[in-house]
Amino acid sequence: MPATAVNDDEGPRPGPGEAAFLGRSPRASIRPPPASDRAGNPRSPRKTLIATDVAIVGGGIVGLATAYQLNKALPKSRVVVLEKEAEVGRHQTGHNSGVLHSGIYYKPGSLKALNCRLGKKLMEEFCEAEGIPYEICGKVIVAIDDSDLPALERIYERGQANGVVCEKIDKDRLAELEPHSAGVQAIHVPEAGIVDYKEVCRRLAQRIREAGGEVLTGARVAGIVRTKDKAVLTTADGREVEAAQIVNCAGLQCDRVTALAGQKPDAKIIPFRGEYFELKPEAEHLCKNLIYPVPDPAFPFLGVHFTRMIGGGVECGPNAVLAFGREAYNKTDFNLGDFLETMGYSGFRKLAFKYWKTGLGEMWRSASKKAFVKALSRLVPEIRAEHLEPAPAGIRAQAVTPDGSMVDDFLIQETDRVINVNNAPSPAATASLNIGRTIVERLSPRLA
Repeated sequence: MPATAVNDDEGPRPGPGEAAFLGRSPRASIRPPPASDRAGNPRSPRKTLIATDVAIVGGGIVGLATAYQLNKALPKSRVVVLEKEAEVGRHQTGHNSGVLHSGIYYKPGSLKALNCRLGKKLMEEFCEAEGIPYEICGKVIVAIDDSDLPALERIYERGQANGVVCEKIDKDRLAELEPHSAGVQAIHVPEAGIVDYKEVCRRLAQRIREAGGEVLTGARVAGIVRTKDKAVLTTADGREVEAAQIVNCAGLQCDRVTALAGQKPDAKIIPFRGEYFELKPEAEHLCKNLIYPVPDPAFPFLGVHFTRMIGGGVECGPNAVLAFGREAYNKTDFNLGDFLETMGYSGFRKLAFKYWKTGLGEMWRSASKKAFVKALSRLVPEIRAEHLEPAPAGIRAQAVTPDGSMVDDFLIQETDRVINVNNAPSPAATASLNIGRTIVERLSPRLA
């Protein structure tokens, strides 16, 4: 059943079930509100009220996938997605490199590992059914020298434990797969792929609407009030949404939405800007598919790598530097409130104290193209500064706990009326349809 929009005092008459849900008489007038009162004075605009079973905050790929799976599993339940931007998928989803991850990196049994493997299969099936281009092109994870071999072995063991199709290869086989890559050994992951997640978001939104749900854009949630039998979300432009349940998939703003809903988040979001370059057309031959380094086990980042894009071109990066705002995509962007919040957080200060050397290295690579090229040339020695041109940056919403630890797995906090997805970094896009299905499984008994 679709979500129902009514005026606060007057409007379309809800059906019997809707009247009970709204907690009001079904005798509401069907007349539109008059433009002026009896004295001829203009009436103040009335708040739009939307009644729904589930309100999902955030129109990125995780929020949309959750609404889509809810429509499939509980077609009689009403769902509304609230997205603050003018279109869906504008932030983390719209700024990632479009990789279909295999699940090789993640600790066996973790939410990342489980959701990535199942989610990748669901994503491929969705793209097949919807005619969305994707490609299973394969990737290599390269040990540059012998010091990388122990970590490479651990990644291979994780891949085996997680059921990933992968094999260790020598430098000769690496040269066949990626002729311009350097390394003493590598792991070949033939089932890794590439896709356009922005197109996936657009298609998910279309299917949600066709199933009777609503995807509201320009709907920034500014307040949440929970009562015994419902929750009311108020948007910045004055709309109200009454819902039996809320799912918070707000990404870069998820901890703030958690606080709006009355729960203290277990971690705070610290924004890290991932800066990219793109290979010029004459240099695209240097990467055939996906070339990754052995990642630093101390960080939940994969290091600078080469990624062929589904729409053409090859992206190089990212590095990871502190962003001076949660949506500070450009180096000159600065949000004073966001910056002061980050600096005032004890968890960030402890993180910065522990890893200041690494942080300075990332900052230097951000400031110096020569340093960025040097990092890339460890994987592809032929790369030169003249091969690169700047590409759009992304922001990673990294959850950091008060003790200064970076949360490495998906983090979900729940109350009686709210499910908060408080950390959903990579591979969240790959895993999104299974994350959505998991959330719906938690919602089902609440909506019964």
